[in-house]
Amino acid sequence: MAFKSSIGLVFLGCLVVLASSALPKKQNRKPANAPARAQAEADRDAEITNSCPDDGFFADAEQCDKYYECRQGEIIEKLCPDGMVFNDYNPDDEKCDLPFNLDCSQRPKLQEPKPTLHCPRLNGYFSHEDPKECGIFYYCVDGKFNMITCPDGLVYNDKTGICTWPDEAKKKGCGAADVFQFDCPPVNETFGLTHPRYADPDDCQFFYVCINGNTPRRSGCKLGQAFDDVNKKCEWARKVPECADWYKGQLTDAELEALENPPTLKPKPSSSQPSRRKPQRPGKGKALEEE
Repeated sequence: MAFKSSIGLVFLGCLVVLASSALPKKQNRKPANAPARAQAEADRDAEITNSCPDDGFFADAEQCDKYYECRQGEIIEKLCPDGMVFNDYNPDDEKCDLPFNLDCSQRPKLQEPKPTLHCPRLNGYFSHEDPKECGIFYYCVDGKFNMITCPDGLVYNDKTGICTWPDEAKKKGCGAADVFQFDCPPVNETFGLTHPRYADPDDCQFFYVCINGNTPRRSGCKLGQAFDDVNKKCEWARKVPECADWYKGQLTDAELEALENPPTLKPKPSSSQPSRRKPQRPGKGKALEEE
């Protein structure tokens, strides 16, 4: 009987071991400590940010208008004026520049804008609010604007911050056909004219050059001249039959005559003519005083 009871105890012990091994084991995970983890990440970022490669000025890796000044291992975080971006061309120069002069594609972030009247940001060049105003833009300094008008035939280019030809600006509603109200006629390729010229139908002094036969650009002749659509060149207006009276009321006949036949300037007498005076011989020292 004792032998049977010992066998039963062994069998019962095996069942307990098997049952305990079948139960899921508790994982010894530490409780999440979000504030500590966030602090660790902040410390890591601070370590990267506070690492000065050398004395000087260095651009932020993500924000184009943010930069750092490093002096003897200490770092100062700085921002360019709103609308300007940091130019990191030379670490010795602390220079904020216009966005047109830099490539910010690798660090596109910017500070929050501070808009004012006509100025989406405090500083820079900006298009007119009305998209139909192709040649008017604003130059903003510290939130104060100056309105600027492009020369006739040019439009403001948002990509470069200057006035350019409509086909270069590629601004919606400000194409060459919209600005000039002129369409280039189809070109007969047998003539071999790459950039044909056409008279402006409304202004004798101006004409259109059709780049590659299809993109118009407006050009003009100098004062007193008109575009000769037959010979495709500028000529004195009085020699172009359809434009002979174009300057009437603006210039007198005498003024037109003076423009066509400017007075010839007489050559100035040369100042390098040889002198008739005999050159003086260089002295050989002071003469001895007679005793």
